[in-house]
Amino acid sequence: MLMHFKLAWRNIWRKPRRTLITCSAIVFAVVAAIAMQSINRGSYEAMIERMVSFSTGHLQLQDYRYEDESSLDNAFPIDQTTLELVRSADERIEHVVPRLETFMLAANEEYTRGAILLGIDTDKEHRFNTIRNHLTEGRFFEPDEQAVVLTQGLSSRLQLGVGDTLILIGQGRFGMSASGLFTITGLLEHPIREMNTQAVYMPLKTAQGLLSAENHLTALLISPQRERHTEQVAASIREVFADSELVVFTWPELMPELLELMELDLAGPRFITAILYVVIGFGFLGTVLTMTLERIREFGMLLSIGMSRGRLVGVVFLETFLISCLGVLSGMALAWLILRLADPIRLSGNAALALMDLGFEPVLPMSFALDQFLMQGLYVFFMAMLASLYPLVTIFRLNILDASRK
Repeated sequence: MLMHFKLAWRNIWRKPRRTLITCSAIVFAVVAAIAMQSINRGSYEAMIERMVSFSTGHLQLQDYRYEDESSLDNAFPIDQTTLELVRSADERIEHVVPRLETFMLAANEEYTRGAILLGIDTDKEHRFNTIRNHLTEGRFFEPDEQAVVLTQGLSSRLQLGVGDTLILIGQGRFGMSASGLFTITGLLEHPIREMNTQAVYMPLKTAQGLLSAENHLTALLISPQRERHTEQVAASIREVFADSELVVFTWPELMPELLELMELDLAGPRFITAILYVVIGFGFLGTVLTMTLERIREFGMLLSIGMSRGRLVGVVFLETFLISCLGVLSGMALAWLILRLADPIRLSGNAALALMDLGFEPVLPMSFALDQFLMQGLYVFFMAMLASLYPLVTIFRLNILDASRK
């Protein structure tokens, strides 16, 4: 086996140009496949991260009735003991963010609009999703201040700005009346387009007092240190609260429609990737055919001097294997370098305007997940090995006399 390896290694560098041409085909295939996958996956990862950070959280602890009836009546009491239980459930938990959410009417002297009121702890919220960075005017409120921060879209609809007074009218827990006047301390450009036209942020304590929900939350958002730990952390928390009325949901369970939309939207890129693989496969097969025809006389000479077909097939297979490994590894390294230098791709013109209208930054972020590099590399490697069957079949069917005349 060692002798076969030495022969294969010497053969592939006996004609460096031939080897480099074959390797280049594999490198191009790997780089193209990884780049397409990285752009698609990066965009979806950014969208998911935005939705998770500003909407559901990676995990959400709530009353078991709240999922079926999102009412303040199904808010749950929170105290230091509960928070400590959550924190101690799994050492991979990084953020625990309290929220109190309900629907209210937001108004000024002339206009009334439906709004989503979010009672938050500003410091914890900012550590979780850097919400202060999205302020466009003014400041965030203090913890006990009778104040709110409006999203840009809602402030435009109500024609209100920093320093104006917002009227909130609604219903608290168990039908209690909830209304009040609040000073607007800041305006916020919300990253989620739908939320930008209806969200109102308020200090958590103030919101609890307004809604007669002292020491109650509608949800406790939990974020693990790594997104891939979501399911394991959820299992740990479920075990801690197994005998209580609190349940844990992961973000895919809370946003199934987003996953369905993504799966539908991925159909196009997957079809394009399949076409890319077909083109790459036939291109590589053409390269292998050319290289095989160039070596027909060589194969005939080796067989004529007594080399067995099985041994020759083994050497040629090892040659293809080594070339494929060199090409795939080089392609993965080159793809990583190109993506790292290009990340993120900044758009301009109409493409940038279209993304900004949808509430996204005009950039295409890249994904550097290890599995996509490995999987795309393996796909191309198997394609290369499949194409290598041609010279192996050719050797078994080769007529020595015909080969000598080539």
